[in-house]
Amino acid sequence: MSIIRQQSLFDIHELYEMEPTHHFEAVFSTINLDPILNLFDKPNKVGAPRELNYGAMIYSLIARVVERIVTIKDLIRRLKRDPIFRYDCGFLHSDQIPSEASYSRMVTIISESDEMEHIHDELIFLAIDEGHIGEENIAIDATHFEARDRAHTSDKKERTTPKKRGRKPKAEREQWLKEKQAEEEARPIYEKEIVHQLSESVEVLLNEAPIEPKWGVKKNSDGKNIFWFGYKGHLAVSTKSQYILAGMMTSGSLNDGKAAIPLLKKIDRDLPSLFTAGLFDAGYDYEPIYQQLIDQDLQAVIPYNRRNEGETVGYDEYFAPTCVLEHSYRYDSFDPKYKTLKYTRPKECATCPLQHDSLCQKTFKIRQSTDIRKYTNPARGSKKWDELYKERTAVERVNAYLKEFFGLNNVRHRTGKKSRLHFHLVTLVYNASRLAADRIRLEMKHKTLKAA
Repeated sequence: MSIIRQQSLFDIHELYEMEPTHHFEAVFSTINLDPILNLFDKPNKVGAPRELNYGAMIYSLIARVVERIVTIKDLIRRLKRDPIFRYDCGFLHSDQIPSEASYSRMVTIISESDEMEHIHDELIFLAIDEGHIGEENIAIDATHFEARDRAHTSDKKERTTPKKRGRKPKAEREQWLKEKQAEEEARPIYEKEIVHQLSESVEVLLNEAPIEPKWGVKKNSDGKNIFWFGYKGHLAVSTKSQYILAGMMTSGSLNDGKAAIPLLKKIDRDLPSLFTAGLFDAGYDYEPIYQQLIDQDLQAVIPYNRRNEGETVGYDEYFAPTCVLEHSYRYDSFDPKYKTLKYTRPKECATCPLQHDSLCQKTFKIRQSTDIRKYTNPARGSKKWDELYKERTAVERVNAYLKEFFGLNNVRHRTGKKSRLHFHLVTLVYNASRLAADRIRLEMKHKTLKAA
């Protein structure tokens, strides 16, 4: 009788149970810190050498996230008391342990650059080259976390003069419309409607995102409002491999939907033609987001959010046509050439006395352009749509990982730039841990096959 060997499902949990030295080595090996180290190179070789080991300091920040060390003060205390931890981070015996002020100055320099995002992108390319990210789907969602800054009191609004009653004269109205249009065009991109993002470049959308802490509000599972002062982290996650493909941090007051198009455009720029569908919750049900998905040739899986819309006569809740007896037609297929959804006769037609009547139509073909929110590929209510939507839980799982295991809630910096660095560091360490776990799982699989 042969022995059945079960394939190991090595994951991040098992990675955390390894010895710290092996754990750090596995995580550090996935990250190329050269772009950040270049920020601290001396402009010339003249003068005294650098007294601080910046490479070890950066590795210690990563180790702080891995080991869930709350503050920089606790990190310094650990470095002083634990020589093995100090050597794991890269400090030599002759190196002095940096002070809190030294760490603060280093964090300030890094927060002023985009190198942390570039390192994150490089890690994603590495995961793709090694085959850990394949053709799959994208799930996008937001999670909130509080700021360390104190909430500011809102300024009192000045009393405005009451508007004159009645219709404006024609000349005055034309001038007023021109002023309103000029005022609208001068507003920042994130204060405009989402549709304006379609014509903007990904660089503009990422660079102009508001990052200062603001009051945010959302409804919990009980339908009650939850308020917080801080930020939102917006993540685009691969549903099977569960890597964070792209992320951005914004003020807590920003609408979730306004971060979808920047993330989609970044993925289209860096990782084109790799994914099949975009999965969202009902908070992202905006027509420009559907248009962006269509432009990227991605299937849109977003629950329909009815906004004071009445019942549509002749169609069911999923916008499929209905027959005279109000039986829903069944979704059959999607024609990619003509962008058309095909619906066939309901199953009740087999026993219906009106099946040969002229009122009973055999098939319906509806162009997607009729309403890109209602008519998606695959169609709403179909089995394929439901299967795809279930994969959206991947991004919720990653959000939970970031908060429970990687300290996303533990913001110890003030100002938006440093908090954004904290967000990108947490997502980088998560992806590095994911890649390290995938490498170990693949190695264990090869050993199992050789032993068999």
